[in-house]
Amino acid sequence: GKLPCTLANGTLELLGVGLAIVAWICSLTTILMPSWITLSTDLLPTEETNMGLWVTCVSQEATDKLECRPYDSMFELPPDIILARILMSLVLGVGLLGVLLAIPGIRLVNGCQNHLDDFSCKRALKAIGGALCLVTGILGLIPVSYVAHLTLVRFFDETVPQIVPRWEFGYALFCGWIAGILHLVAGTLLLISCLHFQKGLIRPCNVTWMYRQTNTDYCDIDGNKTEIIGKYAHK
Repeated sequence: GKLPCTLANGTLELLGVGLAIVAWICSLTTILMPSWITLSTDLLPTEETNMGLWVTCVSQEATDKLECRPYDSMFELPPDIILARILMSLVLGVGLLGVLLAIPGIRLVNGCQNHLDDFSCKRALKAIGGALCLVTGILGLIPVSYVAHLTLVRFFDETVPQIVPRWEFGYALFCGWIAGILHLVAGTLLLISCLHFQKGLIRPCNVTWMYRQTNTDYCDIDGNKTEIIGKYAHK
């Protein structure tokens, strides 16, 4: 019936918004982590160098000491790190905007005074929020995948002698991939909930007569007996 569909739609909304929030937190963690790519050598196996978007860190296992130094100038950075900075900053801004628009679009949040305007407004907010989540997921996957691609190319470069240390994947890349995928899933769920919302359009009751039968309320809409769920009627 209509009620299970309504509950399923509400579940999709909450799940989509929840995943969007988790994805944004993962994106924030990704941009702040200093371990986008790592470097360790056989000469100093207990020492590891980590390069992030904002700092370079050196960790020593023997002393559990981590020393980080920010970049002196943006012009000293490789092009892939500069690109990652720009795109990840966009990810945080667009992702936060998507969450802020999607939250008022869920049914648990009260919006406009007019019910028909409220439902139309909520559907629009969810659709925009879902679309922004999809854009955020794509923007987030680009920098981490590009840095990973360049790392692989440099790692398997046969022109470089084997004794030269090679950069490898850091934990931030995996966190960024997870964040991008979660953003895509969240956006998809929000857009699906909009489609369900449109198919099961809810209309307010203009009550000309109403009666109770087997604990279920009915009202007259356009001459048809229509079941009431909560304050609204499903045709």
